[in-house]
Amino acid sequence: MHPHPASGAAESAPSPAPRDTEAYPLEFTGSAGAYFRVWIVNLLLCCVTVGIYTPWARRRTAQYFYSHTLVAHSPLEFTGRLRSMVLGFVLVLLLLLARDIASITGQKLVVTLLLLAAAALVPWAWGSAMRFRFRATRWRGLRLQFAARWREVYRASWPLWMLVPLWWVLLLGLKWLAPEMPNAPEPNEKTTGVTPAGGAWLLLGLVLTLLCIIRIDYNCKNLLVCKARWGAEQGHWKLVYMDFVKVWLASVALFMLCVLGFWALSVVLTGQLFGVLAWLFGRADPRTDPLSLVLTMLIIYIVGALLALLLSAPARAYREARMFQLVWNHIGIGQVARFKCRLAIGRYVLLRIRNLLLVLLTLGFYRPYARVSEYRMRLESVTLYVNGGVEQVVGAMVRQQPGGLGDALADAVGLDLIG
Repeated sequence: MHPHPASGAAESAPSPAPRDTEAYPLEFTGSAGAYFRVWIVNLLLCCVTVGIYTPWARRRTAQYFYSHTLVAHSPLEFTGRLRSMVLGFVLVLLLLLARDIASITGQKLVVTLLLLAAAALVPWAWGSAMRFRFRATRWRGLRLQFAARWREVYRASWPLWMLVPLWWVLLLGLKWLAPEMPNAPEPNEKTTGVTPAGGAWLLLGLVLTLLCIIRIDYNCKNLLVCKARWGAEQGHWKLVYMDFVKVWLASVALFMLCVLGFWALSVVLTGQLFGVLAWLFGRADPRTDPLSLVLTMLIIYIVGALLALLLSAPARAYREARMFQLVWNHIGIGQVARFKCRLAIGRYVLLRIRNLLLVLLTLGFYRPYARVSEYRMRLESVTLYVNGGVEQVVGAMVRQQPGGLGDALADAVGLDLIG
């Protein structure tokens, strides 16, 4: 324990008494083998019940990870009521079913109204989910409160509303800047695509869309931390929007490097790759052999999806690790506690890539082992520092309000580490 001296005070003013700070590295006591048994049972029951078992599966998963997560040597508890989880699942299922029925029967107005209603309810659904997860997590019998008002939740969602008018203006601009394509061009007739001005306009739209997505991410995390309350304390952080922009831009740059690297490799292997494809499917005429056309399109779709997954994996892992490190290094709980994250970005990216390859090679059966290894690396990189010691702080929070600090620590860990 190391005392924290007062700083910035005048020499004549009395210095406040130093408070002891205790450090508690977070711990995970679970194992991949034990979680595999939970996962395989959940998977089989979801398959047998055609997905109806999903709420029970999610509850069992949360209970496993929470009960094996130690904060200051005490496990978290997931106390979410199953009835609430089932009702939420049924509500979402009914909305999707209504949309599909309206779409199949050609009721375009109903589909439009359902989509608009869903867009309007997204902030409410997110806020309700966060309130549920905060209430459902306990630590030493104490609870956290998510105190954001609904108007604050909707105010934080303003970038979501900007996406529709943004793309409406974008499409109008493309229609004006891009030349019209002829409906049936002659065989020797040259056709022009998007002009350079149209391409620049499209790029601007993509950049603005990305900035809106980043802003939504920043607003949601800011609201979660700053509107979390326990006793008389509330969360705080020191991040600004540009901190998130820098992480996302670095992730985009890494993704472009992966794409360029794959393109350079494909140039070398073009002859062999396309030779095999031509040998397999080039001789078949789609007009006389429709099965070969379907098979070709299916293979192209699967290969394209796998390439997108693999090429984006390093960038996605980097963004997740860097964002995790950035956020947890700037979270504090009033003057009571703070966090420090020492997650190794490079090691996490390599772990994610290795896990992805093993999941693909095992047709998904390595997924529980991958999830446990990634969760353990993230969790055990975080250290909690409590001013005055946990026992004293918990006692003070109990006197101020039943259910204070406990879930502040619990859900502060649970919301971003488990999922």
